[in-house]
Amino acid sequence: MSLGDDGYGNGRDSGRAGGDHGDDRHLTRTRLPEGEGDPYGPSRRGGRGGRTGRPSRNLMTVVGVVVLLIAAIAFANRGGGDSASDDSDKDAGKVSARPTAPSGTKPVAGKTGGIASGFAHTEQGAQSAAANYAVALGGDGMFRAETRHGIVDAIHTPEAAPVLQKELDKAYAGSLFQNLGLNPDGSAPKGQTFVSRTMPIGSKATSYNDSEATVEVWCAGLVGLAGQGSTKPVSQTWFTLTQKLHWVNGDWKIASSEQKQGPAPVAGDVRASGADEITNAVNGYGGFTYAR
Repeated sequence: MSLGDDGYGNGRDSGRAGGDHGDDRHLTRTRLPEGEGDPYGPSRRGGRGGRTGRPSRNLMTVVGVVVLLIAAIAFANRGGGDSASDDSDKDAGKVSARPTAPSGTKPVAGKTGGIASGFAHTEQGAQSAAANYAVALGGDGMFRAETRHGIVDAIHTPEAAPVLQKELDKAYAGSLFQNLGLNPDGSAPKGQTFVSRTMPIGSKATSYNDSEATVEVWCAGLVGLAGQGSTKPVSQTWFTLTQKLHWVNGDWKIASSEQKQGPAPVAGDVRASGADEITNAVNGYGGFTYAR
């Protein structure tokens, strides 16, 4: 479920926007009250990492939603990006009230491999497809070969899927799993739960016609290991995913995608939850079918 500032050096980043430079507001750090330790280990961490949390920040930047990065490498369109951005900026005042407004259209009823399908042949349908596809690509199912292959085939065009499958099979390998704290086969260590989720915040179409649409989806993500003694605690990341969709066989499918970091809000002064609470939340709260 698309990093110059990332570990791969390709100019696209799914990590946190901003960095630690410039305006003093970017220097804000949230710290746990005295006496409360790191929920996943003995050492203390602030809400956004602190010194011991730096590996988590690197993890977000390099891994984030890794499939979107690979999709960008394989399929990103090289032209037209700036003009689309300029047009959206000019029209910002006209669309500012739309991203969170419901359309009144009922959510799709169909599913393919557990992923929403059968989206309307409209601009709203394209936005709904892009949001649901972002969730699928950012989920933990991408870390298992059998489910990953099904996800990629279900949501990409027939031309894009085979090439992407090969790239992803190379990417989801030992070094990636090691960086995430996973076992060599991609499973979580005993007593820990691997978390990888993407949550769309809003969407907008920057171009649309009957055969193609370009949709931007602003997302928050969670990635890490929940459990006692985790060295990769669950952390958040913010990014914007741009998907180019084609109308294929009666549905919207991804032809290419890319992502950039942010926009990222300032972290709130909220106490980090303990390992058991995070694990119970991950196991207890399901996902949504997104429709405008």
